[in-house]
Amino acid sequence: MVQAYILIQTEVGRARDVAGLIADISGVVRVDAVTGPYDVVVLTEANTVDELGKLIVSKVQMVPGITRTLTCSVVRL
Repeated sequence: MVQAYILIQTEVGRARDVAGLIADISGVVRVDAVTGPYDVVVLTEANTVDELGKLIVSKVQMVPGITRTLTCSVVRL
C-alpha cells in the first residue's frame, strides 16, 4: 500500500466544495480544509504508485475549483 498527501490550492471561496467532492473519491482516506498557502489537504492511498498516480491525475485533479496541487509521497523511515 502506498500513500500520499495532496496539498491543494482552490479558487477563492471553493475550498468547502472541493473538499466535499474529493471526499467521495475512492482511495481518499481523509480530507481537511486548512489555512495557509493551501486550502485543502488530502490523504490518499492505493496498491501501487501507478494506481496512486492515476487516482491523482484522473480523479482528484479533475475536481472543479482546483487551481494547483502538490503531491507528497509518504515514506516509512
